[in-house]
Amino acid sequence: MDLIRVNELLVTVLLHSGSRWPPKGSKPTAQPIHVSLAIPHDISSTAESDDLSKSINYSTLASTLRSSLSPNSNQEPAFESLEQVLLRSFDLLLLHGSNLPRAYLKIVQLKPPLHCKALAIEGEATRGTGLSWNLTTLQHRIEDLECQTIIGVNPAERLERQLIRINVSIAAPNPTLVSTSEDSLNFRALTRRLYQKVEETSYLTLEALTSFIALETLRHLSIDSPPDFDPKVTVRAAKPYALVFANSSEVEISRRSRDYPNQLSSPTKQPVDQPALTGIHSAAIALGSNIGDSFQNIEVALRLLEVPLEVITDRDIIPGDASLSVVDTSFLYESTPMYVTDQPSFINCACMIETNIIPTSLLVLLKKIEEIVGRQPSFRNGPRAIDLDIILYDQLVIDTRPINDRQTLDNLKGHLVVPHPRMAEREFVLRPLFDMIPNYVHPSLHKKIDTLLKELLFISSDPPMDRVIPFPRYPLPPTNPSSPSSPVSPGIDPVPPTLTHWKYPSPASKKATTPSKKLTQSKTRIMATLNATPDSFSDGSVHNTIPTALGYVREAARAMVDVMDVGGYSTRPGAAFVSVEEEIGRVVPVVRAMRSLGEDEDGEVGEGHGASGEEEELRARVRSMPISIDTFRPEVAEKAILAGANCINDVYAFTGPGSFPYPPAPHPPHPLPPGNSGDVDKDGQAPAAEYMREMKRIARKLGVPVVLMHSRGDAGMNKDYSEYDYVNGARNGWGLAGSGSAVLEGVRVELGRKVEEIVKGKGGVRRWYVIVDPGIGFSKTVEDNLTLLRCGGEVTDDVLIGVGTNRKRNPLAGYPQLVGTSRKSFLGAILQKERGKSTEGKDRTWATTAAVACAVQQGTLVVRAHDTDEMKDVVAVADALWR
Repeated sequence: MDLIRVNELLVTVLLHSGSRWPPKGSKPTAQPIHVSLAIPHDISSTAESDDLSKSINYSTLASTLRSSLSPNSNQEPAFESLEQVLLRSFDLLLLHGSNLPRAYLKIVQLKPPLHCKALAIEGEATRGTGLSWNLTTLQHRIEDLECQTIIGVNPAERLERQLIRINVSIAAPNPTLVSTSEDSLNFRALTRRLYQKVEETSYLTLEALTSFIALETLRHLSIDSPPDFDPKVTVRAAKPYALVFANSSEVEISRRSRDYPNQLSSPTKQPVDQPALTGIHSAAIALGSNIGDSFQNIEVALRLLEVPLEVITDRDIIPGDASLSVVDTSFLYESTPMYVTDQPSFINCACMIETNIIPTSLLVLLKKIEEIVGRQPSFRNGPRAIDLDIILYDQLVIDTRPINDRQTLDNLKGHLVVPHPRMAEREFVLRPLFDMIPNYVHPSLHKKIDTLLKELLFISSDPPMDRVIPFPRYPLPPTNPSSPSSPVSPGIDPVPPTLTHWKYPSPASKKATTPSKKLTQSKTRIMATLNATPDSFSDGSVHNTIPTALGYVREAARAMVDVMDVGGYSTRPGAAFVSVEEEIGRVVPVVRAMRSLGEDEDGEVGEGHGASGEEEELRARVRSMPISIDTFRPEVAEKAILAGANCINDVYAFTGPGSFPYPPAPHPPHPLPPGNSGDVDKDGQAPAAEYMREMKRIARKLGVPVVLMHSRGDAGMNKDYSEYDYVNGARNGWGLAGSGSAVLEGVRVELGRKVEEIVKGKGGVRRWYVIVDPGIGFSKTVEDNLTLLRCGGEVTDDVLIGVGTNRKRNPLAGYPQLVGTSRKSFLGAILQKERGKSTEGKDRTWATTAAVACAVQQGTLVVRAHDTDEMKDVVAVADALWR
């Protein structure tokens, strides 16, 4: 249809909503507006005859609007809002003797509230039956709202505010509702909100700022709106001074409320005098320690959290039906102290809890736990055995201080302020939260945890934080009543002291880009392989007696390896079945022998038996060497750890040998797949669910690190990854999908599914204890194994995985890796193909060195090796090259 238009007809109207400034009292303000209209009309007959009577007289339309809308009109002396002007204009065009079928109108307020160039409302209406018409579309517009804010990634842009020009369009979901002054949009309140909120931001990217503006607009519109009110908001944000040879750079987006799930609920002010809450709530707790055995202190505190009725006996504070579960944990970090720097480094982490305890009572619980663990009165920001803080509680905003005392942060003692007021300036708080809830939106700052962390890291000159993995000391020492591990701690299992700990860089520190952020010097760890079996593929029957096993251990200790992996059940294809009792009989004596090497019958270190100082140092190194137990059986793991092992290495990742395909898991917290204690499958093995339950229970109870490997049952089978071919050439929302390898995606999806079940939910293993193993040599072709080596760092990249509605963040993001290539058959296959050389496991040492060097270059934390002395040299040089 052809259109006849009248553009920007200047009309003076009286508006009760005022112009630049709010109206004084109830008197409306006279001001100019532009009225633009478009009328659909077939002009062909007018064009042929050149006769105006066959067309629409736009002069008459313009005169009608000017005379009827102006202040001297007797029909409409004043308007409540722009919506009222729009509705009156449609009355004039579509009724009152007119036979127009349809009309489009745009009303522009030329003297709008401060900071924006214009406000506008536009709509389209069609004539109805009789004296009626129907509004079919309606949009509100804010044009060229100008704000000053920190925006940009260049260093100069972080120092000075710059102009941002914003345009917002709001498409009403149901235009017919607009009929009264109560249905009008409060432009003044919205522009003021956006101006104030944008001025408070400091985003790195225009994309993030634009999304924030859309969210704030939707949040404003949701106030006092019906539940089904769902407008579409389109935002354009431009930086006029970003480019020298362009007018501006700009981002435009369109969003609805569904694009911001769980972010549009208004922050809830928790009244001080009405603290009652019902139901289960989610909260984030930060933990820190820098006195005594920090790792033990943190574990004790976490266990005490889950027994609130034992910790607090006053039922007026913690009621009898109180419940609290730790459902997720972050990685552990070592951080330099802030504010008061003359003190030891801190160990920091955070956890997510689910509880029905109200915030003020939860604070009392935390303070009591600090007292039990051993926190003594100290100066502010000083050293402490344990520090517990409520960082977040649902989307609540809580401040129990009197209103007049809320101007500073110097008077927080004895009060609860949530979200924690200093969290945005503390990497040791934000980074653990990012591990668990990167997309949580701060209820006051209205930014994701991801954004807050990026902004802090951009301006920070502090050295990067290291991650930490502690290894507990077993067997447990005799009970000391003054120790936090003593049974006097109410209602919890004893917590072992710490044997040693490993530090490694967090992912962000590997990618530091500024000279002030020097990369942390890291060290690749070596896991020596001790097979106490008669049939292992490489060294079966070589170390399956105590003397031969200790001989291998001593050589590994001389090479200064970091951990000894002891196994009693071969995972090679076709290996003979070993009973639980036999496996325990193979590994537990070796563990005990290592822990007692050089001790006399009373358990004391022997002296005067002709041992040289060098020999005794070697024995002491063996006694204190971390031991990993290579098993998939809960009973074996528990017996070995209580005998002195410190870690579990499970090639089936807690799901047993018959775990492929492992059933998909819903989002935690969730029940495990069906299975009852004592059930067995057709091969006499317990179901995956039973393995998962028991291995999680033991790892959690004993507090040990776990190595979780990707496998699909039998190591030589199930090598088809074609279901993941969708990654080839795919681009995900966080960057290119690396190699686009199906096997890489398969490891992320399949192992990630298990890791999420192990870490998340009630009874989960602490995230900082988990090391992931891509399972090289298990259910993979030669080319698959090579892909996992050359792209090993991508296994734990923070990218999106999956396809369609299953798209999500890589569950393995950030986890440290163990890579085991030593003497494996795929190396023999390469040597056979390239050199025509047939090899046994012991002949593949040089081939292993190449694979180990590649693993080091890809950033693995641990390499598993048989030939410890040779691999120590390889790792030393590779670390010097790439770490």
